[in-house]
Amino acid sequence: MKRILSTLTALLLCSILFAQNDLADNILGEYSGRTGQFHFHARISRSADGTYRADVIHVDNLVQRDGSILRDIKNPDKSLRDTPADRIVIFTGLQYYPQQQRWGGTKIYDPRRGIKAPFDAWFTSPDKLNIKGSLLGVSKTVCWTRLK
Repeated sequence: MKRILSTLTALLLCSILFAQNDLADNILGEYSGRTGQFHFHARISRSADGTYRADVIHVDNLVQRDGSILRDIKNPDKSLRDTPADRIVIFTGLQYYPQQQRWGGTKIYDPRRGIKAPFDAWFTSPDKLNIKGSLLGVSKTVCWTRLK
């Protein structure tokens, strides 16, 4: 009996996880993330062309000790280096791949280092979005937690 209940529990858990990954719009919402000391909230929304984008909407310690606003000073696009940290665009053009049950096809921007890297995203639970970026053979996975 325990084995049957264990198997049923595992199947239910798997179906819940796959349900999060099987519809493109499941990624929509607000998330909390951290990269180094940089703690932020981001909003993932759908663009008019059906792809997805993420915008920073909140940054802890936006106002620095000297009273200045934290800005995107490492952005490779010099025209964006004056952008306040709570208005940074993290990615645009994200696509959903139903066969893999993942999102990808674009690059994610890391404002801490001023670099963009190809990435994939998928849910490991209904409120945990894994984001794996890879650049020059080096990969890093971070987890964003759904807020809304």
